[in-house]
Amino acid sequence: MTAERVNPPGLSPPAGFSHAVVAAGTRVVFLAGQTALDGDGEIVGDTLPEQFARALANLLTALRAAGGAPADLARVTVYTTDVAAYRAHARELGRLWRESAGRDYPAMAVVQVVRLWDERARVELDGFAVLP
Repeated sequence: MTAERVNPPGLSPPAGFSHAVVAAGTRVVFLAGQTALDGDGEIVGDTLPEQFARALANLLTALRAAGGAPADLARVTVYTTDVAAYRAHARELGRLWRESAGRDYPAMAVVQVVRLWDERARVELDGFAVLP
């Protein structure tokens, strides 16, 4: 994929995301929502950062299985049951992202939801990638 990250000077400087991503490639991979489920279908981790790390790992595992890499992500949506907690842990979550996915940020949104499919889940990530 070739990706141009667009961050116009008239918008607030992005931190941990890009305002827009112009992607060109030959395949689009739609990634289903991933929570902190382990291979047995059980939620791993009690804290938001623990669950975020596992959910991101699951998302990247699905992406790699489809032939992609973190730099191919064009869009990711983060659903959380507690935006205040997400903001309180933003620095740590950013570090976890950079360690797993690097610094080529996709266009992103964080959305608070009442609950997720699994009642113990605190965060879910979905998105799409454009592969070369």
